[in-house]
Amino acid sequence: MKIAFLINNAYGIGGTIRATANLAGAFTDRHEVEVVSVHRVQDQPAIPLHPQVTLTSLIDMREDSPTYEGNDPLTEQPCTMFPDTGAAANSARLPYSALQDDRIGDWLRTTDADIVIATRPDLNGYLARDGQPRYLRIGQEHLSLDAHNPTLRRHQNKAIADLDAFITVSEADAIQYRNALTDLNTRILCIPNAVPTPDVEPAGLDSKVIVAAGRLVSVKRYDRLVDAFAKVADAHPDWTLRIYGRGPEKKTLREQIDKLGLYDRIFLMGPVSPIETEWAKGAIAAVSSDMESFGMTIVEAMHCGVPVIATDCPHGPAEIIDHNTNGLLVDLDSGTDGYATALHHLMNDEEQRRRLGPAARERAADFAPPAIADRYETLIGQLQATREQGKAGRRGRGHLLSRLRSAIPTARTAAHTAAPATAPPVQEKLVSRPVATARVLGNGALSVRLDAGALPSGPLDFLARMRRDPKGREIRLPFPDAATAPGQAPGAITLEADRHQLAEGRWDCYVLPRDAPAKNRIRLTCRLAEQAGSVGRLPTVTADVVVSRLPYTTADGYLALRVWQRPAHAEITSLAVTADHAVVSARLLAPGPTAALADTAAVVAISRHGQAHDIVLPITRIDRGPGHFTCTVPYASALAERATDHDLWDLYLRLNATGAPIPIGRIGGDIVDRKTTDSVPAAHLTHPTRGATRAKPFFTMTNDLALSLRDTEATD
Repeated sequence: MKIAFLINNAYGIGGTIRATANLAGAFTDRHEVEVVSVHRVQDQPAIPLHPQVTLTSLIDMREDSPTYEGNDPLTEQPCTMFPDTGAAANSARLPYSALQDDRIGDWLRTTDADIVIATRPDLNGYLARDGQPRYLRIGQEHLSLDAHNPTLRRHQNKAIADLDAFITVSEADAIQYRNALTDLNTRILCIPNAVPTPDVEPAGLDSKVIVAAGRLVSVKRYDRLVDAFAKVADAHPDWTLRIYGRGPEKKTLREQIDKLGLYDRIFLMGPVSPIETEWAKGAIAAVSSDMESFGMTIVEAMHCGVPVIATDCPHGPAEIIDHNTNGLLVDLDSGTDGYATALHHLMNDEEQRRRLGPAARERAADFAPPAIADRYETLIGQLQATREQGKAGRRGRGHLLSRLRSAIPTARTAAHTAAPATAPPVQEKLVSRPVATARVLGNGALSVRLDAGALPSGPLDFLARMRRDPKGREIRLPFPDAATAPGQAPGAITLEADRHQLAEGRWDCYVLPRDAPAKNRIRLTCRLAEQAGSVGRLPTVTADVVVSRLPYTTADGYLALRVWQRPAHAEITSLAVTADHAVVSARLLAPGPTAALADTAAVVAISRHGQAHDIVLPITRIDRGPGHFTCTVPYASALAERATDHDLWDLYLRLNATGAPIPIGRIGGDIVDRKTTDSVPAAHLTHPTRGATRAKPFFTMTNDLALSLRDTEATD
């Protein structure tokens, strides 16, 4: 049978998109599967689909594409689906109009699918209005009844009457819908989201990192989480909090963190996909919402063996977490204090974390895609049986379900039966490329392992080439030979810090046949870049250099390595700012024994506008061991040395007046780009002649520390 999913935008990274990708992939074992994205906003989906899933787009919204349709005349006419609710506008970039009416309606009338599953209220409306009786029509609720405004709720409730089934992701929400719609024949039931078991190494639970992830929106109550962490931060000075995601609350959260003075303890990490590599870095996962429709992030964290502390909010957490068995639930009425108490308790108790983590993984297995696909197939079999009974008398449900599960397609559909007159849906051919997983090992080395499939035949080499390097530097290593079985991937190669030296910079990764010329290289797509082994780790000091290396996924999905390699380096351990200065604490790392810093050592702020504007700053030795020091950077000193309306200084350690400058920064740990994650508040100064000036320490593109002074308006 053919199952089609109708989704607003398959190219983003939201929870509905992840859930759809997971379930679609699980169906491919027994069915033909298509994901139909109303909009196409980029060339490839951010969340990869299973190779056997066909991706179809109805409207091209790529502004740089020759088939861009954002200026189609139909966009000037109003949308007819729930027009009075605001629900038919996913964002300013993707507003619904008559063009969506036209394309969605045409596709629903012409699709050859046997089952169509719509994934949000307005698409459920289209499925009810324009869907055809020849296929099963199933609507999904990825939020909850309470999450919708009364007008949208009324529209969707009316549409549900014309669907064969309506699926919620929590049982509590299914009960609410059934109680509200007692006069409908539509099947309303709960089937939770599918969340795959990730291939990452389970969390070690010793990182002293708390991880939260999701849309930065008010209902997620990250403000509660930040305040709760603030209450216990002094008692746990070596713990940090990371919040992943994007959304309208980012600016407010940034201000809250800065006001609390926790900018060097709480980090806004931005969106990351896949997220499982980040869950695996945590010792605790945090969910602080006022409401969750399901709690996909809860299951994702549990799959990685991370115990979750969640508010016991409607509707999802209590249906996933068994309190004190595989996670902790916090009474919503206990507020910030209750959440802080739970954090403090689990941060203090490593033994409990190690008890809850494995139990969390066991519970998460209940939400694996094959198990959720089975529940959908049971429902589909029941719905088909009802239809068959109406057409040809009673048939056994078991016979129909067996037939459904054995219906493997013999050929894939190349195009829709009848394309709409305006523009045909576009079926994307996702290019299959060699795929690799990279991992930081316990000793700081890197391993790279290839997936089976899409590989050149015969013995293979790994090739890394330094990006934009005039010298064309590269390193080439043979993969261990593959087993004799066809399709078997070779073993992993390992890049040792002391054996395989790579110059500082970014390195792109390739695979190619053994001993073939480098021009035959094929760039490696990155499936996972596991950096958990670097969390909290200092750069490696070899006999010759200081080294730090991280694998990462590029913006276009390829595997790359970020390498730092230096004769010496000063690693920042803390950074604090006030209204008139910054205080930097760091540790000198260099080959050989690290002696206490001599009285001649100093920090030099080197101006990008010439040596005449350099600033020499004294250091203070601190008693954390050899090489540790603190330096105060007074903004007034920089203000006196200004050359232009925007001056920049790079900070270095000099061991003596003639010594080579040693970079000061954060190249250890697991963060490739500190420029956005490690952010401190700016100070606003007033100069008698220059006026208002904004002073701000920041991390550069090389993760080194710099200082910016920029003239601003007085109101900045």
